[in-house]
Amino acid sequence: MFSSPGDESPALRTGSTARGRLLGRPWERGLPLLVFIVDVVAVLLATFVSAQLRFGGPRRITLPGTEVIDYSVISLALSAAWVLALSIQGSRDIRILGVGSEEYKRVLQGTLYLFGTVAILAYAAGLEVARGYVGLALPLGVLLLLLGRFLVRGWVARQRHLGRFRRRLLLVGGPKAVRHIFQALDSEAGAGYAPVAAALPGYRAREEDFLPIPVTTDVATVEELVAHVEHRDIEAVVITSGHTLVPADVRRLGWELQEREISLIMAPALVDVAGPRLHTQPLAGLPLIHLSTPRLSEGKAFAKRAFDVIASGLGLIAISPLLIAVAIAVKATDHGPVLFRQERIGLGGKPFTMLKFRSMVVNAEEIKQRLVSDGGDADVLFKMKDDPRITKVGKFIRRTSIDELPQLVNVLRGDMSLVGPRPHLPHEVEAYEQHVHRRFLVQPGITGLWQVSGRSDLSWEEAVRLDLYYVENWSILGDLVILGRTVKAVTAADGAY
Repeated sequence: MFSSPGDESPALRTGSTARGRLLGRPWERGLPLLVFIVDVVAVLLATFVSAQLRFGGPRRITLPGTEVIDYSVISLALSAAWVLALSIQGSRDIRILGVGSEEYKRVLQGTLYLFGTVAILAYAAGLEVARGYVGLALPLGVLLLLLGRFLVRGWVARQRHLGRFRRRLLLVGGPKAVRHIFQALDSEAGAGYAPVAAALPGYRAREEDFLPIPVTTDVATVEELVAHVEHRDIEAVVITSGHTLVPADVRRLGWELQEREISLIMAPALVDVAGPRLHTQPLAGLPLIHLSTPRLSEGKAFAKRAFDVIASGLGLIAISPLLIAVAIAVKATDHGPVLFRQERIGLGGKPFTMLKFRSMVVNAEEIKQRLVSDGGDADVLFKMKDDPRITKVGKFIRRTSIDELPQLVNVLRGDMSLVGPRPHLPHEVEAYEQHVHRRFLVQPGITGLWQVSGRSDLSWEEAVRLDLYYVENWSILGDLVILGRTVKAVTAADGAY
């Protein structure tokens, strides 16, 4: 785990002095400003385009019997209030920009709070605000705001993978915990955190605990930690489990860092737990963290099922010409069956018949055994690149995931959901470890975290971890985010074979 100070990346080493930290990095001011400009453009377009579409020209809003003000002024005022609402909601907070769903969530919350307030005030004041104008401005504004954030986020992610727009971190804790958090943060460069050094107070140096960043054990006191922070030009300190600091030292460290405008981040020994399940309760000066039990209530289950039925029904109608064309192409390949039917395990461990467009030769199952030695993770999940059983048409529909479109029928029938864990074969389920059976607490899905995180390029262990994370942290908003990411994953065709 130990390396010399000279091993540190020059790209990350260059930075501001202590005075520069107090003023903030240029990108920490510039990125929220960029998002602010994008928001202003989005809401102005939404309000003025809505006024033009609704009225086609100048139009005044009235109090009972009296003309008051033109809708162009109303659009300006609404735009200003909209941008302000997004600021109040913290949607441009540097800590959430560019990663996770919290940014989108705050944009939606700020928008809905604003329009709810406008509706109440308009009713109380007797203002005759055209419902058509509001009905156009709200969805158009949300669409443009989310699109703008999406485009900025993509640019920010590319910059962060190049080593820019990232906060320099010092990791503090025990060897195993520091290794775990280093690997997690290093694999998610798009989150904007760059671990550049580690401190292991109370531990001895061991060569077997090597990490590709400088690591020190010579930090027994708060003063030594602060000196190390200043020497490394650290912007945030992450304290994880296994450290030997007493609570009073952690509190004093927080004070020292606060004076230097350096963030203190606590990383508890909890993995794969989303924010909504964490609740903090202050008690006798201790911030107790409560971890709620994952539970799909009847209301949430109904909402998920209703969304599945409506979306799958409309989807089947919309893509019916594509389904017919693919069916003809599959049939013309070798005159075999169009659909491939296979037993999979679904909700509660119950079997069901999953539908797919056939992408392999008719006798694919018969020749599978002699190919197992060429595949990966054959004991549980058999996948191989350049599988000779796949037909020419099959290669295309598998790469684009078109072969999975008939599963919309499974969703409509209630066998599957649009989003969920990947449905596995009975013999694969027999090889499960006991904890993996938690996947059956929710319906399997056409897409899921597995689909948007690498598909067949993932190891079995990583695929299981993603499925269990979904089960433990399900939400409607999370499903919508996964569906949006699915479009990108399918377009890129990464890990599809």
